Amino acid sequence: MTLTLIAAIDRRRAIGYRNRLLFWLPDDLKRFKALTTGHTILMGRRTFESLPKGALPQRRNVVLSARPGLSLPGAEVYPTLEAALASCRPDEQVYVIGGASLYRQALPLADGLCLTEIDAEAPQADAWFPPVDPAVWHEKSRDARPADEKHPCPFAFVDYERRPRP
Repeated sequence: MTLTLIAAIDRRRAIGYRNRLLFWLPDDLKRFKALTTGHTILMGRRTFESLPKGALPQRRNVVLSARPGLSLPGAEVYPTLEAALASCRPDEQVYVIGGASLYRQALPLADGLCLTEIDAEAPQADAWFPPVDPAVWHEKSRDARPADEKHPCPFAFVDYERRPRP
């Protein structure tokens, strides 16, 4: 199994406010869809509840929740990250899509990061991505994009891979 964290972060690593994205970047949403379609997406319950139409199509939706007996249409629910990961096949590509506490739990286990680094600061935020330690993570690729009529600020698609473990 390959585990990748995917997120859009501002200069302070902020990822959300009141369970909503901080920036509307159509190219980021297209990249998210292109990367995750046909794979497994793993998220916390509040992230699932923030999806406008529920479970995302053409993906295996896996949700973590400590609520016993919780049933979410189109999603599999597991009580812990360990249980969710144990349900994955060895050849499965799993993307962690949020929220903040799940990113913190999954970061030590992750193989890669697909970040959209936004060159701006959101005026309000209440959720943050954990620090990306350069001693642990190596920048593999960077695709910088300027602000334009559809994107209010510059951003870059940045992929990181875990450095070899000692």
